[in-house]
Amino acid sequence: MSTTLRLGTRGSRLAMAQSRRVADAITAATGQPVSLVEITTYGDVSDEPLATIGGTGVFVSALRESLLAGDVDLAVHSLKDLPTSPADGLTLAAVPLRADPRDVLCARDGLTLGELPPGSKVGTGSPRRAAQLRALGLDLDVVPVRGNVDTRLSKVSDGLLDGVVLAHAGLDRLSRLDAVTEILDPIQVLPAPGQGALAVECRRDDAALIKQLAQLDDPMTRAAVSAERVVLAELEAGCSAPVAAYAVVAEADMQGEEHMDPPPAGVAGEPVGGTGPMELYMELYIRGAVVSDDGAVTIRKSVTGPVGQAEQLGRALAHEMLDDGAGTVIGAEMPASKKENVS
Repeated sequence: MSTTLRLGTRGSRLAMAQSRRVADAITAATGQPVSLVEITTYGDVSDEPLATIGGTGVFVSALRESLLAGDVDLAVHSLKDLPTSPADGLTLAAVPLRADPRDVLCARDGLTLGELPPGSKVGTGSPRRAAQLRALGLDLDVVPVRGNVDTRLSKVSDGLLDGVVLAHAGLDRLSRLDAVTEILDPIQVLPAPGQGALAVECRRDDAALIKQLAQLDDPMTRAAVSAERVVLAELEAGCSAPVAAYAVVAEADMQGEEHMDPPPAGVAGEPVGGTGPMELYMELYIRGAVVSDDGAVTIRKSVTGPVGQAEQLGRALAHEMLDDGAGTVIGAEMPASKKENVS
């Protein structure tokens, strides 16, 4: 009988649901049984706002420590929680097919953002979402909120909030899409880098497991989120910063025809099919946004290019935003290394 793989996961309902999907996919692809090992992270036990406790890595560090100690064989993270800097001794072995990366509103009485009366209280634990909501100029009272999905939704049903903004992917994985009253257009609220995607990590020296996990990897999803995460890294911002980036992969015409609008949110990472002409090739379209906390200053840029240059495109986008003052908006001066021209 095959040895059971130990998969480290946070203990929340959402984390367990995500990890169970990955575990089932591993078993389906390799025949290897997988058991979930619950690990408590600092982000799970603290009620402080993410920006206060550091944001970056607060849901990840304990899982990585367990991996390095040999207590588990692999770990599953929400990719948007993963620090952009590599972890010594670990590797990102798989990025499975991405779920819908958009944000959603769950509001009282089935209301949309535009239908909420001025002064309505809308909760979010994300500085990125809060800044973009304020930038819409709808006169909403955007307030911080922590807790799991059920806790946040209960604040709406109990009348403490008029609405909360959450990730579509998380609600989908918990079978709670019935609570959604509006799917937010990325033109209004651009997702976080890596939102909707999962990260599967294991030890770098475990060659056999790396080979197994490679069967779960979706190349187009990896390309898209790699570009997004480069934007975050180049801006030297953590996962709790008001930085948004969203990349999609689509077919593009090499004959010089005008570029079409990117496909709707949620398709990034899906294999591109169809029977188009030979001139079509894979193209990556990435948008980024940096918004001041009060929503008064918004810097939005986009770039397009071959999917094989995903990281270069992310870097180019970050440089364009830095040139427009993004570093000042997020409270950091532009590093000298960032001032060089992007080749």
